[in-house]
Amino acid sequence: MKKHLTSFKFVTTILALVLFMAACGGNTTSETGGDESGDDTSSFPTQALEIIVPYSAGGGTDMVARSFADLAEDELDQPVAVVNREGGGGAVGMQTGISAEADGYTVTMVTVELLTLPHSGLAQFSYEQLQPVALLNEDPAAITVQADAPWDTLEAFIADAENEKLSVGNSGTGAIWHLAASALEQETDANFNHVPFDGAAPAVTALLGGHIDAVSVSPAEVRSQVDAGELKVLGVMAEDRVDSLPEVPTLSESGIDLAIGTWRGLAVPKETPDDVVQVLEEAFGNTAQTEDFQSTLNEMNLGYRYADGEAFQTLLESQDSLFSELIPSLELNEE
Repeated sequence: MKKHLTSFKFVTTILALVLFMAACGGNTTSETGGDESGDDTSSFPTQALEIIVPYSAGGGTDMVARSFADLAEDELDQPVAVVNREGGGGAVGMQTGISAEADGYTVTMVTVELLTLPHSGLAQFSYEQLQPVALLNEDPAAITVQADAPWDTLEAFIADAENEKLSVGNSGTGAIWHLAASALEQETDANFNHVPFDGAAPAVTALLGGHIDAVSVSPAEVRSQVDAGELKVLGVMAEDRVDSLPEVPTLSESGIDLAIGTWRGLAVPKETPDDVVQVLEEAFGNTAQTEDFQSTLNEMNLGYRYADGEAFQTLLESQDSLFSELIPSLELNEE
């Protein structure tokens, strides 16, 4: 009997010890703030990030992304790579960003085409599928021709376009520079043959080669060629003259009431966790407001405009409403 009692006490002691160790082990997860599933976001980011650019290398959007990525690495303490996914006037890259895993590691450099392409019937996505994080830039459209072209003023260019259809290159069908030239047609009696390219850079290259008569891209995307004496800007579609081209008149100075342009910002898939979005918004906001980033944009002749996620969302809602009315009136599909 004494032998059985001793054995019972031994088993009970071992059982108690096992239960105690299990209880201690059960607290490990709560103490670290994570779990074994790998879904912990409290330490985000722990690996390299990627910024998708929906256009070819060398254009304004690519230039903004690359200059921003270099500076953002210091804020995030992780590498930030830029990957070009051009095609469809920006549709391919933006759809790629929308479809990416919603973990914060894939960010998309969105442009105004996020709104214009769907209303043009050229994309099936919606801005509501993305969570805006930061607005970085804003630029107007500009009519640019070869330096030795026969037009020295916008009025002369429009006059010739009324009698002969001139070819105007853009960054893709339904893209903002396409809409800008189409809107100019609507406001005048000009007739254009709209030539799409996968981004502004190849459109400018075509203009330099004499394959088209003009482009309707931003001043920043032609500034180096203008400085080199290869191209000249006839007019900018802005409310006021552009600081980088103070001698170039606005369209309103030529009697054309038209101001239209692009913007560029960063967004992630809609289902990205709130705490991850918060980290990105703080890091991107700090980066965007640095003197280094602003001076870099100025050196590239790009317009600076920062807005946080909430203000960026308001801009998207407002302009989506604008383009839902403007684009059908341009009858783009009938060109």
